[in-house]
Amino acid sequence: MMLPTLTGTRVVLRPLVKADAPRLAAIVNDPSVSRTLRANGRVSVAAQELFIDSLATAPADLVLGVAAASDGRLLGAAGLHHLDDPARKAELGIFLGPPPEWGHGHGTEAVALLLRHAFEDLRLHRVWLHVHADHDRALRVYERLGFRREGLLRDSGRRTDGFVDVVSMGILADEWAAGRAPG
Repeated sequence: MMLPTLTGTRVVLRPLVKADAPRLAAIVNDPSVSRTLRANGRVSVAAQELFIDSLATAPADLVLGVAAASDGRLLGAAGLHHLDDPARKAELGIFLGPPPEWGHGHGTEAVALLLRHAFEDLRLHRVWLHVHADHDRALRVYERLGFRREGLLRDSGRRTDGFVDVVSMGILADEWAAGRAPG
């Protein structure tokens, strides 16, 4: 799959390269970031290198680095997964960090760029995600962009401090298009 570059005013979503591995590992291993992720445990730079290499042969996954448009610094990664689903749906995932990078609109714009690509370019019908129920910042972003809460998966997430509920959210192509209409 030819990986796109998606450009906004705050962020650029671009293909990841092996040189990004140390920065990605540092972001994922930050306790404030890892607390928000569905995956647990520390990741090594070598594991991130292998992950980046695997993207070239993963046609069902589109994962891009999220970089600041102002200076190119890598803020995290975002992607669409299960693109081979015959129902034309995909799972959205994103992580950004470290925490001083939060609150500047980078995540909102990155998700908006991915949704535009999903619905306009890939012609998907639905994009869904799972988010920890106590991740208020992410829930607000997703709802502002048109995602609807579809269900609660009780104690479905696990962190070092125990289990956490997970909110299932989704947005359909026509909902996304209606939210983009002028006026």
